[in-house]
Amino acid sequence: MEHPENCAEYKGLTVNAGIEQPASVNPYLKNRPRHKKRELSVADYVDGIVKGETTILSQAVTLVESLKPEHQAVAQEVIEKCLPYAGSSIRVGISGVPGAGKSTSIDVFGLHVLEQYGGKLAVLAIDPSSERSKGSILGDKTRMEKLSVHPKSFIRPSPSAGSLGGVARKTRETIILCEAAGYDKIFVETVGVGQSETAVHSMVDFFLLIQLAGTGDELQGIKRGIMEMADGIVINKADGDNLERAKLAATQFRNALHLFPAPESGWTPQVLTYSGFYNLGVKEIWDMVYKYMDFVKENGYFEYRRNEQSKYWMYESINEQLRDSFYHNPKIEAMLGEREQQVLQGNLTSFVAAKSLLDTYFEDMKR
Repeated sequence: MEHPENCAEYKGLTVNAGIEQPASVNPYLKNRPRHKKRELSVADYVDGIVKGETTILSQAVTLVESLKPEHQAVAQEVIEKCLPYAGSSIRVGISGVPGAGKSTSIDVFGLHVLEQYGGKLAVLAIDPSSERSKGSILGDKTRMEKLSVHPKSFIRPSPSAGSLGGVARKTRETIILCEAAGYDKIFVETVGVGQSETAVHSMVDFFLLIQLAGTGDELQGIKRGIMEMADGIVINKADGDNLERAKLAATQFRNALHLFPAPESGWTPQVLTYSGFYNLGVKEIWDMVYKYMDFVKENGYFEYRRNEQSKYWMYESINEQLRDSFYHNPKIEAMLGEREQQVLQGNLTSFVAAKSLLDTYFEDMKR
């Protein structure tokens, strides 16, 4: 086809013909058979995890996070077989407002515990998912520059996927897999949105709250619910001109803690200041964490809390299974859109619509 630019009216402008495409560099490439990726069995997963193979562990975590029923069946079997190898780690939940320096602090904390105490460290970073696109950046590794390349660390960012308070629903199962792989220290980082702390508190041994000073009224950060859950509070960025403000904030938090009832553990939460950027005061924080662990193991609270957490997650699993069963019921799926429209048009109240759906579901279950 001729180019219009070659017409007489466009005199002086010429478009040359294209160059003929060369043959394939490797003429045999198209004929090569493509090898299908081998699917791992439950035994392969368990064997690889127990041997500490990071690739197998990552694939198992992906399986746990999958919503496909066939993947879930395999994942639950893998978790069950990994349970005898789990339970021997120190689980630390790390929370704080966005911008408090959680990821940077984890980088510093992780290097400190690996250098001082040895062993292996797994970091489960929960990344907030977009309400619109449902996607996550999963970029926490970029702020853990040293830890992400450490041979004894495993960092796994997971999308919150709209679950309670931004905590990934499968984090507890991932903890079991990491412990079976030989990771004796587990950090769980929350998205810091305020509601995820309850779920994280129900899966860790020590709950560390990171706060900031000099951002306004420090008492705004003293929320009863989260303060009562914290086993230790640390004020970050206690350096330079901010040092005095950090010390003042620490004093305010200590005074506030005296207003709350004593924790079940019998432990008195401590308030410390540190600088993650300059690596100041990090040793004191981990001395506090290990002192707490010795304290609760000695008075029996450690075992009590682990048992309470197991009971909590049993009920959470029941609730999740019932919810999935309800929404995947064929009759409910057929009725849901119709009832929704009736509610939107004002023909039915929300409560009547919900009751009719539930009645239909329970009737179907009886058959």
